[in-house]
Amino acid sequence: MKDLAQTIPHYAPSGRECALFTMAHTHGLPLLLKGPTGCGKTRFVEHMAATLGKPLFTVACHDDLSAADLIGRYLLKGGETVWVDGPLTRAVREGGICYLDEVIEARKDVTVVLHPLTDNRRTLMIDRTGEELVAPAGFMLVASYNPGYQNVLKRMKPSTRQRFLSVTFDFPKPDLELAVVVRESGLDAARVAPLVRLAGHIRALSGMDLEEGVSTRLLIYAATLMAGGMAIPQAIEAAIIEPLSDDADVQTALRDLVATVYG
Repeated sequence: MKDLAQTIPHYAPSGRECALFTMAHTHGLPLLLKGPTGCGKTRFVEHMAATLGKPLFTVACHDDLSAADLIGRYLLKGGETVWVDGPLTRAVREGGICYLDEVIEARKDVTVVLHPLTDNRRTLMIDRTGEELVAPAGFMLVASYNPGYQNVLKRMKPSTRQRFLSVTFDFPKPDLELAVVVRESGLDAARVAPLVRLAGHIRALSGMDLEEGVSTRLLIYAATLMAGGMAIPQAIEAAIIEPLSDDADVQTALRDLVATVYG
């Protein structure tokens, strides 16, 4: 039998977010995670679902994601039409955790479906089958989004946002980020430290055409390449500079910053 610790995705807490998640799950309250891309929101949900022993249904939201994609639809199988539950319906039926990643990317009709699940009703109406499911005690709805990507057309309405408990995520502090990158990549701390310093400098930049700073995820990618034997300039180019911007001037500025950090 596997050690439980080996089956739980590693997550390094930066505050009391784990306690908040546990409390929200205990009381059947929905939770909204806010923060930049690659700062650990998805890993956090995976960690908590495994810790609580709950099935996790993750949905990567996008422009074409509709309510039917979440609830389910009739499909033709073996010459007959059968109903197939979507991930949200499965989570409700099984008392699991449904995680909607970047929820503001989904279509407007998705919000209508979520509202009855985020108040005292805790119900999911399946119009196509006439079912009304009542969420069991173990069901939890978790959603995330990046506030930096909001615009006039894609913005979470206050009427929706105020249905959730909420917690803000950010990039880890340098010492914690170093430990995370070392653990995930296998690169030694002495070689990870300059990467973390580089990330701090990039995130502190102002006036540069960057939508947001380098993510912890990209640092892990760079460190993984370096641990595999790739030279530092090539690893940073592929894992940090190219993913951050397509603008030649911005890339040049980033390379100058790399040169400053690495000497």
